Amino acid sequence: MQFLDGHRPPYDLTYDDVFFVPNKTDITSRFDVDLSTIDGSGTTIPIVVSNMTAVSGRRMAETVARRGGITVLPQDLPLGAVAETIGFVKSRDLVADTPVVLDPDASVSDALALMHKRAHGAVVVLEGGKPVGVVTEATCADVDRFARLRSVAATDFVTVQADASPRTVFEALEAAHENLAVLVDSDGLLAGVLTRTGAVRTEIYSPAVDANGRLRIAAAVGINGDVAGKAQALVEAGADLLVVDTAHGHQAKMLDALASIKSLDLGVPLVAGNVVSKSGTRDLVAAGADIVKVGVGPGAMCTTRMMTGVGRPQFSAVAECSAAAAELGATVWADGGVRHPRDVALALAAGAANVMIGSWFAGTYESPGDLRIDPAGNAYKESFGMASKRAVAARTVTNSAFDRARKGLFEEGISSSRMRLDPDRPGVEDLIDHICSGVRSTCTYAGARSLPELHQLAVLGVQSAAGFAEGRPLPSGW
Repeated sequence: MQFLDGHRPPYDLTYDDVFFVPNKTDITSRFDVDLSTIDGSGTTIPIVVSNMTAVSGRRMAETVARRGGITVLPQDLPLGAVAETIGFVKSRDLVADTPVVLDPDASVSDALALMHKRAHGAVVVLEGGKPVGVVTEATCADVDRFARLRSVAATDFVTVQADASPRTVFEALEAAHENLAVLVDSDGLLAGVLTRTGAVRTEIYSPAVDANGRLRIAAAVGINGDVAGKAQALVEAGADLLVVDTAHGHQAKMLDALASIKSLDLGVPLVAGNVVSKSGTRDLVAAGADIVKVGVGPGAMCTTRMMTGVGRPQFSAVAECSAAAAELGATVWADGGVRHPRDVALALAAGAANVMIGSWFAGTYESPGDLRIDPAGNAYKESFGMASKRAVAARTVTNSAFDRARKGLFEEGISSSRMRLDPDRPGVEDLIDHICSGVRSTCTYAGARSLPELHQLAVLGVQSAAGFAEGRPLPSGW
């Protein structure tokens, strides 16, 4: 990475402050760009889902891993719940999506409550393990909510053998003018579902898989209590990567916790953070981190900078920390502050191996929260910061009432925010398409065929707020 005319400003920068300058290139297609990362995480696209309770769950983990990213489960989850989620994700198919299922005697209201747990927006009606109908919002329109599914389910749905190629599934759907195929095994039992877009995506993305060909998933652990014991239990449960996580990563307690986990030699990459300086990066790597998590205060749900004045503009933080990590054979993740595909590309150009995304993914079908509708008819989900009063209350549930009340007085995050589902991109896969399309295009402009080449070849300029505003579209006209 270099700055235009070698003029690196003497002040820190965030993503809005910088822009790419096009380079001469011989790349003719976005698909000539390899988005896989080199940090040992196993991701084939540079996207990590942040360990936020309102964002990271089993549906998110399954879907993102199928497209090549990885999800980090929050540290506040009980160990049993984490193990169950890891087992679920590891059991999922690499191509077919997991269906939402009900029996024929379930009600229409049951189907409507579950339908949007998955972006495919359908419920498969099962009898004896075999699909006998499909229910969508369209089939439920103007129907009594207490009606049974056997009376409303569509029975002329598209059925394809589970071992058929995604292209074959797409062609069957195209011929039938349908969007969803029900996949069945040789005995006619339900094996999964696949949409037309899902079939296309299988030729664009490569799943993030472990040595046994199963989807990858990560888990977070804090720095309090029996850190080493919990870390070992998470790896035994199947976690492919551990994130040792606290808001202020450059502290003695973090270094001790990280060193204790490293001494176990668990055989998985260790991520630790958060920091924003070269000294913090070096200390975490020296204590055992393979990957350093960079970012204090840029997240959409975080109020740390306004509460404390602590933090650093994210682009400069990533650039400095990635350079320090590279000197020691380690890498960094850029954590927080991305709101557009350009921000992801800039973080990668600054040297990040992966980019963590939280609130941006909260407003999707796959996030754990329930889908809600506001008075104007807009769909949304609730999100909250992991240092907010709401998160602290959940984290300290085993403490005494007095201690919980005392800790509740201190918060550095938003406890409730409505994250609207974008009508054009309501699923996390839609956002992944959006992000990866932008990053691939950035690479073609830079002349880079891989993410390391993007970091090496990127030429950046510094712009004013007016310069940034000039680049924003004006869909409603002047």
